[in-house]
Amino acid sequence: MNRSTSKRLVNDRPAPSPDLSTGPKPAVTLVDALALTVGIVIGAGIFRTPSLVASNAANAWTVYAVWAAGGAISLIGALVYAELTTTYPHTGGEYHYLVRAFGHRLGFLFAWARLTVIQTGSIATFAFVCGDYLRQILSFGEFSSPIYAALIVSIFTLLNILGVREGTRAQNLLTSVEVFGILLVIAAGLSVTAPAVPAGGSAPGASASSLGLMMVFVLFTYGGWNEAAYVSGELHNARQNMIRVLITGILIITALYVLVNVGYLHSLGLSNAGKSELIAADVMRRAFGEAGAKAISVFVAISALTSANATIFTGARTSYAFGCDFRAFRFLGRWNERTSTPLNALLVQGGVALALVFLGTFTRKGFETIVEYTAPVFWFFFLLTGASLFVLRRKDRAVPRPFRVPFYPVTPIVFCVTCAYLLYSSLAYTGIGAFVGVVVLATGGLLLIFLSSSTSNVKEN
Repeated sequence: MNRSTSKRLVNDRPAPSPDLSTGPKPAVTLVDALALTVGIVIGAGIFRTPSLVASNAANAWTVYAVWAAGGAISLIGALVYAELTTTYPHTGGEYHYLVRAFGHRLGFLFAWARLTVIQTGSIATFAFVCGDYLRQILSFGEFSSPIYAALIVSIFTLLNILGVREGTRAQNLLTSVEVFGILLVIAAGLSVTAPAVPAGGSAPGASASSLGLMMVFVLFTYGGWNEAAYVSGELHNARQNMIRVLITGILIITALYVLVNVGYLHSLGLSNAGKSELIAADVMRRAFGEAGAKAISVFVAISALTSANATIFTGARTSYAFGCDFRAFRFLGRWNERTSTPLNALLVQGGVALALVFLGTFTRKGFETIVEYTAPVFWFFFLLTGASLFVLRRKDRAVPRPFRVPFYPVTPIVFCVTCAYLLYSSLAYTGIGAFVGVVVLATGGLLLIFLSSSTSNVKEN
């Protein structure tokens, strides 16, 4: 690879902003962005991970503390993102910040990871969770879950292709139903008292390692608030509204998460909550009988649909920005002016997600395996995004910053240390899923080397 080719492929100068006459335009309102943020975070995880957290906790107050701590850590991260999104509002979100700070080589790897691991893996996971619960209502036989999952990916990809307003309207409706389901579980949990715990049945004391494991599950359940960055290029009055979206969204999510765990423990008790595989259904069963358990299955399915729709919406925005910068993938960087959507990016993302659904039909081993697959790659790039704030403060001293992280540099340092800890934990306490995710990321590195050898694949900047 000659030097001129390398410079064109890996340009360390800030990526140019898209031409607003042919690219994304402000079409997302404050309410739309808030619904997107809340909806993508409050997914199926809050109906699965609380039992895993409770099984590692010494007492109820430990459970409440780690869920509150998860909200506090997410709020610190939101402050970091508030500066990045208001200073550099861009449809590419984290991809744009990483390119500005570290160059196109790292941006390429991040976009590859979003397309093959982070976003598409999340879409397939949400679709499978929804399929699992829908199967309890209407079964088509052995392959009911993958059939439902494939239909969900296809339908919601098509819905987002039809137009940005169709996608955000669906998100607003689904988020409203989802939050109502959470409130219903909270009310049900508070309406009944946990059965008495038999002698010797209390939970064991939590060790340092179990505390770390609890935080892995808690922060996984809080994951997704950063997706708000991908609507900053389409949000009305983005420089002011992004701060409101991030901070208000985190506060709403934290309150709901703590309250729903209060409901879980109030109705089941710590020991029973830790043993429950379908904790929300068990709570509803105690309060309303089998009809309640079936009803919550519908709400869990809707929660998964909400997260799937939001992930489809935001994931395609990264691929669009990716296509604008790399000639080999320029077909992803085409914006449909009529529908105001990245049409090709949505189609490719949907195709990859469908491939993972079909693969998951034969290899899927449950919720924990999907977490393993996505977690190391996710936390690696989350850490680098936090670090990009330090780099951009130094490189872009003259750029106006409508919002500055309070207590800089302590706040972003805390965020980066937390990300580093979660990266370590996602590798140290997981298995084959994490290995596969890292291998897929490495494959993107090999592809980058191949592209670097051909000037025809390079976009001139």
